[in-house]
Amino acid sequence: MTKTSLPPALRLFDLLEILVREARPVSLTEVVALSGWPKPSVHRQLMQLEAGGLLVREPDGRRFTLATRLLRLAEATLAGSAQQSVRHAVLRQLVSDIGESCNLTALSGAEVVYLDRIESAFPLQLNLRPGTRVPVHCSASGKLILAHMAAARRTALMDGLPLPRYTATTLTTPQVLDEEFRRIRKQGYAVDAEEFVEGLVCVAVPVWGNDGRSVRCAVAVQAPVARMNLAQALEKAPRLHEAAKALGRTLS
Repeated sequence: MTKTSLPPALRLFDLLEILVREARPVSLTEVVALSGWPKPSVHRQLMQLEAGGLLVREPDGRRFTLATRLLRLAEATLAGSAQQSVRHAVLRQLVSDIGESCNLTALSGAEVVYLDRIESAFPLQLNLRPGTRVPVHCSASGKLILAHMAAARRTALMDGLPLPRYTATTLTTPQVLDEEFRRIRKQGYAVDAEEFVEGLVCVAVPVWGNDGRSVRCAVAVQAPVARMNLAQALEKAPRLHEAAKALGRTLS
């Protein structure tokens, strides 16, 4: 894709990158030379960025520089990146302690999305990259989040939701899942007993929100039964809870 074929929003982003890279006030003529775009297009884009509070003019009225709104956005981005690095470090230490793959997940629509994941050092792995989505009804994290959701919201989410069977142990009826949710709330963790992928088990614990009642996301250990059966995975629950507390502090 050439610069001239970029969508308007991305061209504005490219223009901001130019101004950030220059690190000095620049005039319309200079931006045209730096971007290689037609002067009318650059002028229109500069006006849009100025109107949006992302650029301001110097006192001479001819040169543009970064506005406070854009600087605050940059600071927030850096802060978010730092928090993400901390979360990644917590997961990495968790994997080092447990010896199996661990992940951080959250609810996205009617699915579970992987926010972060660290693979074990073993050659046999299930490569689930950040951004991967899995079904909510047969994943430990999904069932955990559903179990702690307000009943009315859970019913609205699951009403009419297909509950396909992936393995012989997949829970596929609302009644059985409701019983599972009650067990999860009582015991404080959820399991995937080869319900999504045959031969793969998982234990998930909640990462609580600031109110101490809502589940923001879930942290889990996942392993093939050839290396760690479900009973062995459950022995890791106390360490998972420790990591969940640390992860919760990064989400405050």
